[in-house]
Amino acid sequence: MRRAEPMNGWLMRVGAGLRHPVDGGSRPAGPARGGPWARLIALPHAGGWPSAFRSWRPVLPAGVELLVAQLPGRGLRAAEPPLRRVEPLVDGLSRAVAELPPLPYAIVGHSFGSVLGYELTRAMERAGRPPRLLTVSARQPPCFPGEPPFAHRRTDAELLAHLVEIGGIGPELLHRGDLVRPALAAIRADLEAMETYRRPPTGVAVPILSLGAVDDPVVVADRLHLWALETTGAFTRRMFTGGHFYLYAPDTAATIAEHLLQLCFPHMAEHQEMSHPSATLSR
Repeated sequence: MRRAEPMNGWLMRVGAGLRHPVDGGSRPAGPARGGPWARLIALPHAGGWPSAFRSWRPVLPAGVELLVAQLPGRGLRAAEPPLRRVEPLVDGLSRAVAELPPLPYAIVGHSFGSVLGYELTRAMERAGRPPRLLTVSARQPPCFPGEPPFAHRRTDAELLAHLVEIGGIGPELLHRGDLVRPALAAIRADLEAMETYRRPPTGVAVPILSLGAVDDPVVVADRLHLWALETTGAFTRRMFTGGHFYLYAPDTAATIAEHLLQLCFPHMAEHQEMSHPSATLSR
């Protein structure tokens, strides 16, 4: 059974059979052959928990440490009020990343996590510790700001119906507000942060990999190539099928993880054993 190990409040280490909180002051235990050689920092969708990326751990080499954001208002931080703006979230995340032992790393964000990943990359560039790659998924680039009607202003019933429509929860839960309503505060806060976010005056220098699904009901697929405007580095785009949450499907996770590692760590990744079932890819 997989569990989560909190590290420094903001990040959870997802291990092979174990998820742990990260303590920035101690070097994390790695695989038996000498510890991790690379790190992947993942940021899930609005309201998402670290468990959203549970399908990624089995398809990553043992030497790649997987850390997933644990934001206030959910999981082990459920007692904390959720934050409704991007800036304080990125401030907490960037301080947490800066405390980690140095390793080459990449950032991957899905949906709202793409906004956080982009701003986290900007913050880490300013700190002199940039990632090797920023992967953004299922989110239009910042040149398309949020516009009304805003999802975060919907009633609970309307928001639940929206989540069912995009595949965020099963339709059987639509009339079980007693089960899902406790999570709505975090979802609504993340949506507000995303919908009030505005494009910064400068982008990033690290390469960007832009991902999406051609059948995503939330994102206009033809806009995803405009993430190229946000970097002075290399840009790559790949499209899949599978709806808004395609990134979490095990087969798709395997394909993306392999491609991501080849872009970031080509000399190291080629010597690592990875699971690689075929994914449904639309080129």
